[in-house]
Amino acid sequence: MYAVDDEITPVYPEREKKVPFDDRLDRQLRIHGWDQAALDGAKIGVVGDNDLLASLYIMSASALGINNISAIAPVLDETLIDTAKRVNPRFNLMYLEGFYTHPAMDDAFNGCNLIVDLSHYGLANKLLLEKGYRENVPIVRGYCYEKDDQQGFKVFTYRKGREWQELEHIVSPNNLPNGHFDDGVFDIIVSGIVLEETKSILMNQKVSESIISYERSKLGSLEKDQRILVTGSGALGVFVGLGLAYSGFLDGTFLDPDVAETTNLNRQVLFYDAVGDSKAETLARRLSRFFNINAKAQIGYFKRDTDISSYNVIFDCVDNFETRIVISEKCKEHNKIIISGGTNVDAGQALCYDPAADERTPAELLGLYDIVDKRTIDAPERVRASCKYRPDPSVIMTNQIIAGFMVDSYRMLLAGQIPKNFFYDSKRGGKM
Repeated sequence: MYAVDDEITPVYPEREKKVPFDDRLDRQLRIHGWDQAALDGAKIGVVGDNDLLASLYIMSASALGINNISAIAPVLDETLIDTAKRVNPRFNLMYLEGFYTHPAMDDAFNGCNLIVDLSHYGLANKLLLEKGYRENVPIVRGYCYEKDDQQGFKVFTYRKGREWQELEHIVSPNNLPNGHFDDGVFDIIVSGIVLEETKSILMNQKVSESIISYERSKLGSLEKDQRILVTGSGALGVFVGLGLAYSGFLDGTFLDPDVAETTNLNRQVLFYDAVGDSKAETLARRLSRFFNINAKAQIGYFKRDTDISSYNVIFDCVDNFETRIVISEKCKEHNKIIISGGTNVDAGQALCYDPAADERTPAELLGLYDIVDKRTIDAPERVRASCKYRPDPSVIMTNQIIAGFMVDSYRMLLAGQIPKNFFYDSKRGGKM
């Protein structure tokens, strides 16, 4: 884990690649109304806890182009913080190791545009809400919880004037730091939603009008000896890989034909020094090293003759409708589970197809046959990476949110629960 001396310590990035920074942000700069200058000049305060949540948020914020973060937390994850430094050459982290328990520590947050509260103890929650009210500083609160036989998360943005009764629902019942429930997959989702709220505040856009919440039954023990094929090693594939690793799945294969490009780096965070290298090989190698798992790579396209006989589940993380149709048809023919995800700038969906219970595949549910000419359906081959030929706007947040729900859907299925198809829209009031 990441630790420094018990003082505010600057962490400077290693500039191993001489890559123009604007190229990294190209895909989000294409978004209508996007204000990168608002992110570039912002300073964000972060209060973390003894878990992964703050580190995941810092990594994703760095990839988005937020360059200055001041964090107070008892620990930060070394791998995620190292990734944050490498993916953004301009990133600067001021880190104070410890728990936020007294207003005297507020000097760490001088000049912050907003503060992100990812802690699990009521003292920090109350101190930050009071600070937000007194100094008119937005507070974005996000956390995971376990209560009775339920597990879930909540996210809420507080601004002065939002002194509602609902605030009591986002204050931890434990006043002092203590052991708490944490889940790496939920952390991926929460950090994405919190970052979406952060972006909206900085760009003077609408934030959520109410508490964003998600809850399901406890999972119990899961059979982790699953053979998993992840098709697509882009942004969705990266965060699906992280979610599977955090969940303890040890045997995954990543299939992708493409190489990493500079313009991938605002969302495909593990390719920070791998421009020109195979995405599948880089992702498998990094996950194997970080988590001591048996991740493998295949360079190529998912085609009608792709052998899926040995896999328990196929994660569909590809970026085109034709291949998604091929995956749906192939898995239906061979009675394979599909966890399918798709995203755009503002929205996305995570769909689960269980051949034992479902009649319609993701391609059928999404109406992809009405979009694509049936006579030409096949996995399209490209000479180079897809993003070079399809430079669509894209950001990190929707990808990590949808990837997290994809992994959680599979965990629910293994636990004997019935996962619902999930649709996310950042422009809706409740988001989900």
